Amino acid sequence: MAITDWPEGERPRERLLEHGAEALSDAELLAIFLRTGVKGKSAVDLARDLLKLQACLEMSRRFLFKGIERDGPLSNPNDAKQYLLMRMRDYTKEVFACLFLDTKNFVIEFEELFTGTLHSAEVHPREVIKQALKYNAHAIILVHNHPSGDSTPSQADIEITHTLRDALLLMDVKVLDHLVVGNDVTSLAEMGHI
Repeated sequence: MAITDWPEGERPRERLLEHGAEALSDAELLAIFLRTGVKGKSAVDLARDLLKLQACLEMSRRFLFKGIERDGPLSNPNDAKQYLLMRMRDYTKEVFACLFLDTKNFVIEFEELFTGTLHSAEVHPREVIKQALKYNAHAIILVHNHPSGDSTPSQADIEITHTLRDALLLMDVKVLDHLVVGNDVTSLAEMGHI
């Protein structure tokens, strides 16, 4: 049934005007944004489907992360790549993050540390070191995304990798890799930059 066939007091747009945004469900708010549905589905039904899809994607991300947390030491670089690809590929801004590991390469924590613009994120080595010490990390995997989808590392990516590798080494924290996420994942370690 189309929303226009609903009683006026139940229509999302009218409820928004009368009761405010806090009175609407996520699906109703999204339906207002969508404005119209598709053949056979109202905007609210379409919004519910989109929210289910978003929930499914988030559950998949969490499952992959729990897998790299619980399956023992992170010995297969492809597990980390798959998780990070799913987590960071669709970001619209560049984000720099770290995967902190213990002495046996078990995952301690994944943390997004810096958010930048479409083209870059300013990385502060002092903050990376501070977080590595906070988690008592023995090793770390650096990661950032390229919103363009091109996972080719820039010269700046290579330079910050060397800077962080050298600074963290002074703190007895080993940089295992720096992964660049785009439509796929590029490993700076595999390219010989670690």
